[in-house]
Amino acid sequence: MDWEKAYAFILTLTAVDYAVIVVNLLLIAFARPLLKRYTAENVPETTFAFRVNLLRGLNLVILLVYSYEDFYKPVAENSGGVKFLGTILIFYLCYLSNFLSQHYIQKLYGKARVINDKTIYIETYQTRLLSILAAIFITIIGIISIVKQLGFDSLLEAGGVLGFIGVMLALTQGAWAPDIISGLIFLNSTQFEEGDIVEIDNGIIGRVYKTKLFHTEILNLTNNHRIMIRNSKLRDNVIHNLSKFASPKGLRECLSFNIGYDVAIKDVKHLLSTAYQRAIDQKIPLEGQHDPDIKLLETGDHAVTWGILFYVKSVDKIVPIRRDFREIILATSIEMDISLATPLTHVFKGEIFGTSGQITDNR
Repeated sequence: MDWEKAYAFILTLTAVDYAVIVVNLLLIAFARPLLKRYTAENVPETTFAFRVNLLRGLNLVILLVYSYEDFYKPVAENSGGVKFLGTILIFYLCYLSNFLSQHYIQKLYGKARVINDKTIYIETYQTRLLSILAAIFITIIGIISIVKQLGFDSLLEAGGVLGFIGVMLALTQGAWAPDIISGLIFLNSTQFEEGDIVEIDNGIIGRVYKTKLFHTEILNLTNNHRIMIRNSKLRDNVIHNLSKFASPKGLRECLSFNIGYDVAIKDVKHLLSTAYQRAIDQKIPLEGQHDPDIKLLETGDHAVTWGILFYVKSVDKIVPIRRDFREIILATSIEMDISLATPLTHVFKGEIFGTSGQITDNR
């Protein structure tokens, strides 16, 4: 390599050339801390790493294309490299503008909430709607800029590109529109928010992790894993928000048991009240300052259904509370010789069992 020519070429670089190179190198080196500053706390590490790599990749492409045009060939206005560089720059600016707009919209219109000792800004109807409008506006500006950059002015004037995109969106709206609309309805109704404990009618109990554009992520408290449900499908279910209880006493829970008719009422009440006191003594997070309600729920064909109603405020621990309390009730019933199994009864009209066990005719 001719070092003298390379040195002479370096001397010909302008301040703009140095600025472009230095800025891109700095963005590549400090992409992670810069994005960390504008990224929410609850963003998964994989998503954050993808954003960092995308930002670094775009800066690297810009740097390579600019260096190639500047070092190896004169910059021509209509050269392919310049057009490619311009397209990458537009895409980069669109991505960066969308990312920053989402961040500031979330900060300005989001709802601050403390989850796991961390303050995060959760999405609201305003933030979701403004984010969609901002993304649409930035995307349209980006498409128009890219089309003009590639020299397709006549195609743009004829509405070819935008018309094609519009037709594709219209044809596929059945796949994405219901989820977006359902997500907006959730956010507007405030039926549940990030951090709330919900119970869905199919038996899932979990913490709402994130309500996204097309789906909602829920952390299943029973199996400790994350599940994803489409917003439109989630809207078809009955959702019980356990975090938003109506009474200042807390969430009213009810555990029911089938007990035979041969057990006296006072014995059943003594069993359940004793088990409740033992649960309090064992530090199960029940609201012990409120006495439980022991009620007869149903008189069935074979047994009486009894229920014990109590209050809970630690709804994030509702699954272990139910399990541990049931275990204490079972242990107490065994100790008091009261069966929790539903007895099986048989009635014979006109016939009775004799002392020998043989069926006798009493007519």
